[in-house]
Amino acid sequence: MIMKIFQMPDSLANKIAAGEVVERPASVVKELIENSIDANSTWIKVDITEAGLQSIRVTDNGNGMSEEDCERAFLRHATSKIKNETDLFHVKTLGFRGEALASIAAVSRLSVKTSQGDGAGTFLKMQGGREVEKLKSDARQGTEITVEDLFFNTPARLKYMKTIHTELGHITDLLNRLALSHPDIRFEVIHNGKSLFKTSGSGDLLQVVSHVYGMNVAKKMLPIEHETLDFKIEGFIAKPEVTRASRNYISTIINGRYIKSVPLSKAIKNGYHTLLPIGRNPIAVISITMDPILVDVNVHPTKLEVRFSKDKELFAALEETIRNTFRKTSLIPEMEQKEPKPEQSVQNTIHFNDAQPEPEPQKYEWHLDQQVHEKRPEPDTKKRIKNYQNDIFPEDRFDEPVLSEKAEPEPTNRIPSMYPIGQLHGTYILAQNENGLYMVDQHAAQERIKYEFFKKKLGKTINEAQELLIPLTFEFSKQEAIFIEAHKEELEKVGLFFETFGNQTYIIRSHPNWFPKGFEEEIIREMIDQIMESEKVNVENIREDAAILMSCKRSIKANHYLNQDDMFRLLEDLRKSTDPFTCPHGRPIIVHFSSYELEKMFKRVM
Repeated sequence: MIMKIFQMPDSLANKIAAGEVVERPASVVKELIENSIDANSTWIKVDITEAGLQSIRVTDNGNGMSEEDCERAFLRHATSKIKNETDLFHVKTLGFRGEALASIAAVSRLSVKTSQGDGAGTFLKMQGGREVEKLKSDARQGTEITVEDLFFNTPARLKYMKTIHTELGHITDLLNRLALSHPDIRFEVIHNGKSLFKTSGSGDLLQVVSHVYGMNVAKKMLPIEHETLDFKIEGFIAKPEVTRASRNYISTIINGRYIKSVPLSKAIKNGYHTLLPIGRNPIAVISITMDPILVDVNVHPTKLEVRFSKDKELFAALEETIRNTFRKTSLIPEMEQKEPKPEQSVQNTIHFNDAQPEPEPQKYEWHLDQQVHEKRPEPDTKKRIKNYQNDIFPEDRFDEPVLSEKAEPEPTNRIPSMYPIGQLHGTYILAQNENGLYMVDQHAAQERIKYEFFKKKLGKTINEAQELLIPLTFEFSKQEAIFIEAHKEELEKVGLFFETFGNQTYIIRSHPNWFPKGFEEEIIREMIDQIMESEKVNVENIREDAAILMSCKRSIKANHYLNQDDMFRLLEDLRKSTDPFTCPHGRPIIVHFSSYELEKMFKRVM
């Protein structure tokens, strides 16, 4: 009998495992640094040549290994982290699979020097996974691992490596995440003999943010902190004025482990709600601590993906924490004058916790318009309401707010009182107060006011049907028609009854009464799009989108000139908004020029 099934030799199995764990040089750096962190290191040095394709050396001051453990560490599935199934569900270390060192050694020329600091250390040299030399080494506590000629014995893998710049980009991105995950560890990174970056290991996360993203970004980060019975959430989020096109600037850390999680990133963006422009992403560093039993880290060989057992509670807590942080903060962007760079600039220490005093202007008095200090006379109320109502709230399905002193909501005081002094290009309202000059985008301001009004109205309506005198007729694609037939029950639950009216054509005789007049077809088609994408209808999201759509289409546009009374009323209504800083699409509404910055522009202060 011919046997077809046989057991692979360890050398072949390790190379296959390396294909999962060691994708590129950055993968090697990740595994080696995580081992150093697990060894309680407070200092880690990474020295790489040619983006790691030539050599990678990671040195730490951790616990080190004995001679026996050093040899055993390179056996497949050798680990000091877990001993039984119970440990697997209480993982508190970054590494635990016991695959990394064996996989790296299988596809490189590797040497390790290690000591526990209580005597002579161990030097071990390996090639393609085989031990070729073992010697005594010095007694410096810690471990130094050097990986050279990565993929030398797997040329097929080597040809898939990208350019030096690309591979170096992956390494620096990884090192940034590790430094953000462990601000209490001092990292030093060198490439081709030149220092790439250093961190102090002081434990100040904001200082690490400054190293990674620059001081200008660090100055505009807001601290967040929240704790429940299951989760502790802390970190920093950027003000909405600081955005990036890529989602790669969101760092999520679970129990000290940097992870990639689309749902977590989505919860962070949801926390910004309408404060982010469409297509833009925030900068955020979020660290979450939880009982290890609530998170499964044994999902992927690279340990970058995890599963949560209380994901809905976590996402809701994170989203609400971010929203609460913004509710307590003024989000008006400050326009800062950029100073010319001096020939030489030396920066010794970064103090993030100490407020820096604003330079005092030279001694002279600058008198603003008297209306800043005295309340301007009230315009004729009937005339004011008529002009403002015609432009701001045109007639629609909902009853409009009654602009009377008793019915009006009180200002939220999230933005200060401002007094209009003019209009630029029929688009921007210019206003002032004792703090300087403000430019207000009138369309964005009106969108915010109307959005909050319509959202409130749409949220209050109950799901009663609105009968139509003339049915709505829809023609769908074959794919859309299939989804409608498959999900008729879900659609009927939200008040949409599709009647077949020929091939791929349907009629609607009634719809929920919260549908705004004039937007029925758009909302119904959006419901169908939701069904096709997620196989369910989220009514709350549909109402949100409807409020945004109505607010945009029914707001004054650019090149629309307003009189002084209309401008004054628009600014006052904006002050009563819950979030008066951005329109529903995330564009800024107000920009502030401080009195001091204006004086600097005109060289009144130097």
